[in-house]
Amino acid sequence: MITYDWNCKTVDVHPQEEGQENVVYNVHWIVTGTSDKLDSNLVPYSSDVIGTQIVPLDEDGTFIPFEDLTNEIVVGWTKQAMGDERVAEIEAIINSQIEDQMHPKSVTLTIEN
Repeated sequence: MITYDWNCKTVDVHPQEEGQENVVYNVHWIVTGTSDKLDSNLVPYSSDVIGTQIVPLDEDGTFIPFEDLTNEIVVGWTKQAMGDERVAEIEAIINSQIEDQMHPKSVTLTIEN
């Protein structure tokens, strides 16, 4: 099983927008997938995918001050802006990368003699 951790703590803001300060408009995200399977060094297999996502202002007019934002809130905005299909695609990419680590199709060896 793979668990996915979304880190959306780095954001770009407009210092002033529509009468508000530090309005988030772009999220720099990192998704880390970690397998419950361990490699030969007893370290879990893991992989990251990174990117950015533009997030719109809340259409209902609710504004959360920057100092009150949490990773959980911004992850919600980011996933909503991406849509379920893109979120699933990102997690599938991570899953595939971990599968490739666990069952490589090619390895590099060094000849000792």
